Amino acid sequence: MADQKMDKCSSEDDDPEKVQKEEKREDDVTADPEFVGCMLQPCPANSDPNYVGIRRLLLFRKAKSGLLHRKDWRCNGKGYVAYRNFINRRGNQMNLRVASYTSSPGTSGQWVPSPGLASLALEVDSWSVSKDTRASQTLSHTNSVGSNTSDTDRPRRKTEPAYSFVGMHCIFDQCRAMVSVIKFGHMSSDILAYGATDGTLTVCTVSEPPSILKQLSGHSKDVTDFDFTMNNQYIASSSLDKTVRVWDIPKGLCIRVIYGVAPQLCIRFHPVNNNFLSVGNGNREISVFNFSTGRLIDKTVVDSKVTAMDYDNTGRFIFCGDAQGCIYTITVNPHQGTLSRSHRASKHKSEVTTIQYRTFSLLTRGPVLLSFSRDGSLSFFSVSLELQGYLTLRCSLKLSPRLHSIRASFCPLLSLEKGEFIVAGSEDASVYFYDLTRPKHTCVNKLQGHGDPVIGVAWNHGENLLASSDYTGTVIVWKRAKTNVKK
Repeated sequence: MADQKMDKCSSEDDDPEKVQKEEKREDDVTADPEFVGCMLQPCPANSDPNYVGIRRLLLFRKAKSGLLHRKDWRCNGKGYVAYRNFINRRGNQMNLRVASYTSSPGTSGQWVPSPGLASLALEVDSWSVSKDTRASQTLSHTNSVGSNTSDTDRPRRKTEPAYSFVGMHCIFDQCRAMVSVIKFGHMSSDILAYGATDGTLTVCTVSEPPSILKQLSGHSKDVTDFDFTMNNQYIASSSLDKTVRVWDIPKGLCIRVIYGVAPQLCIRFHPVNNNFLSVGNGNREISVFNFSTGRLIDKTVVDSKVTAMDYDNTGRFIFCGDAQGCIYTITVNPHQGTLSRSHRASKHKSEVTTIQYRTFSLLTRGPVLLSFSRDGSLSFFSVSLELQGYLTLRCSLKLSPRLHSIRASFCPLLSLEKGEFIVAGSEDASVYFYDLTRPKHTCVNKLQGHGDPVIGVAWNHGENLLASSDYTGTVIVWKRAKTNVKK
């Protein structure tokens, strides 16, 4: 090593300052404890020790680099879950270093309401937006494409992956009554079920070839809501006939009936303990039943009939809406199933048709709650789980009033470079997409294909299919555009 240093110094072409820096770099490498530790670790027989040591060093530095990226993400106000979801999206793995700076929530350049405001209303006339959208789109009866021409600044991508569609995947039209509620199976991209006002519950598959699996009949009046168990083996349904029924899907049989004294309007399984079944009814009650025995565990009373509900992901809270537009937070004991009322948020004096919880949102940088009312009020709340599920209104959207109990839903696939998308049905037989981060031109796309008012909407777990149902019983499954679109 000393001879090599002398040879370098004696060379006429070598710069003394450059040689000094090179020597310092070599000394730093040999003195690096990580390098020495990786090289000195024992290696298997019949293997190159230099190769094994270098490989260990590279893996160590790769893990350290990932840790630094996660620290950068936390500095932007996000947790590890959001970071993991971000890097798992296709196309972000190879551009992680760039994305952590150019696509992070802190530098995305999105419009966000001021955190100092308790609420911010985005007043939009849905019919004028519809005219603008209709003038800028060419939509046929069988397909639809994303359009954004009404906005002042056009996006970089040709299509928006969160709300662009390439047509219909399949259609189910055997039902002759209004399909009031529609859902995909828990963590499923294939199983689809929908309930109708004739008391039937239909379970079908949307994989090739799409087909109906089971027709569940037993309710004598409208099916108001239903929910899958985590393994998608059972469905619990509520109805205006004052009963809750539990169905075995593979057998196509009703295995339990729970009788009540009032119409049963909404129902959910506990997300952690599926032995707890929560039901909201027309007698202002939220009840928890034992799924195995059908016995009542506990109940609490609110101010009006309970029309919509959802759990948070931990199962600690039930968020429910009533017929007077109030939204409640109910604390749940996940071990005993007991209930205690925590908070109430009064927003509108109209029936709440949709309550949906999500664990993360860029707009609030935390868990959020979506509510939709029959007067066309779409509200977006931030949820403080540390304060017993306290709700704070972050923004709202005023749409045209609905004559029917039309539902709305989060769009599950949300790029960090884009906005907060909500999909909802409409009286004009179209499915509309709204971006809550836009102060103007909030409607970004619509799907046309139904011939009657669209009542229910639902996304599959794979986020590539959207199902919608209408007043005459037609169910359309829409196929979303691929995400690998060239810029």
